[in-house]
Amino acid sequence: MRSALFLLVAGLLLLPGSQSFAGTSRPSGEPSPGVKVGSVAPAVSLKTLDGKTVSLADYRGRVVMLNFWATWCPPCRAEMPSMERLHKAMQGFDFVMLAVNVEENGAQAVAAFLKSQPHSFPVLLDSVDAKAQNAFGVFRFPETFIINKDGVILNHILGAREWDDTTTIDYLKFLAKG
Repeated sequence: MRSALFLLVAGLLLLPGSQSFAGTSRPSGEPSPGVKVGSVAPAVSLKTLDGKTVSLADYRGRVVMLNFWATWCPPCRAEMPSMERLHKAMQGFDFVMLAVNVEENGAQAVAAFLKSQPHSFPVLLDSVDAKAQNAFGVFRFPETFIINKDGVILNHILGAREWDDTTTIDYLKFLAKG
């Protein structure tokens, strides 16, 4: 029964988001062709808003929802409240949500954004050299990766969605328990 639920939900998460993309923006430098579902997530390190460096590898042993976004992106802003509700629903599970802001002036843009739309999940900055954006091949926003406890990419979701629906929460709890 649990495996059937897992397969059903995994298939639902693979469907594109219901909203259109805010736009595209190629990162500076030479972007990679992108990562593939089933591959190990690139080892990237980014700064938090308070200047602390964290690595994606720091979260091994936890399910990671890695969301690339920008404050100028309407679908990105629209999905943030549901991301906050998901973040709260997943408290106590081996799960972490990381929102990677891709703007050149990310620290200033995010600080202003959080004053009007606060949330409690971590925001990382990929604003200086777009290392994470290039490593993951991201240029559409929002773009989200679900990474399992072993660091393997399970899902790549393009576009915004309502992250706090019960199907998504059940799927992520299933992954976090495993």
